[in-house]
Amino acid sequence: MFPWSPEFAWDAYHVVFFGALYSVLATVAGSLALAAWRARRDARDGRAPAIAWHGAFEELPVSARACRHQLTGEAPGRACENGFDCRHCPEHERLEGLRRAQAAGQPEHFGFDLPLDRLYHRGHTWVRPEPDGAVTVGLDDFARRLVGTPEGVELPEPGTRLETNGPAGHLTARGNEVRVLSPVDGTVVETRGDGAAFTLRVDPGGVADLRHLLSGDEARAWALRELERLQRALGPAEVGAALADGGELVADVGSALPRDRYDALLGDMLLEP
Repeated sequence: MFPWSPEFAWDAYHVVFFGALYSVLATVAGSLALAAWRARRDARDGRAPAIAWHGAFEELPVSARACRHQLTGEAPGRACENGFDCRHCPEHERLEGLRRAQAAGQPEHFGFDLPLDRLYHRGHTWVRPEPDGAVTVGLDDFARRLVGTPEGVELPEPGTRLETNGPAGHLTARGNEVRVLSPVDGTVVETRGDGAAFTLRVDPGGVADLRHLLSGDEARAWALRELERLQRALGPAEVGAALADGGELVADVGSALPRDRYDALLGDMLLEP
């Protein structure tokens, strides 16, 4: 019986019942209003790409989310839970303090080129700080060999704001459109080059925060892990087609693989579930 019924009478039972009911309804309505307000705020503040990235990151298998400190043996078995963004990881500073500093060595080769004068993002982009405070961003040699000669490249225009782990462009390779993850926050100043050899010049708006990127021994260990991950993703016959003598990754992996295998491989290796 409800308050608008003629026979309704307020008593202790009805006071408690309707008090609880309306409290629940008010809580639900408040939660929905708060969610709507937060969604509008995030869209207005340009946080949508970061939120989308975290949603995609959670879908990645644990094998693709190894912590950077696991790569060097400092934290065996540890998986990243922070979207490869060490700036928000409470354990990073502690683990980083336990690791002795590594000076950048000479360029190395792991079946693909890995120059150690730059830092690496787990989505296979690299960052090189420049003397004037800007940073140069590009696609690493591993990704360039996966893509080969792309059919199309879509790069952000100068003035575009980039967010770490948000899109920094899109490539089309054999009909597959794959987004390139931005390794830094900043504003695009200039684009250079063409095809998969493109670079972006980015103004970080101050001192670039590069704590989440890999360098030195971390980059070496990660490069070996990526080559092993590629081999596991391929069948025995496909490994022979993708890796030349001596373990050298061929210049255009896609040309050596069936279309259906290439589709899955490209998304997996470039962190696109």
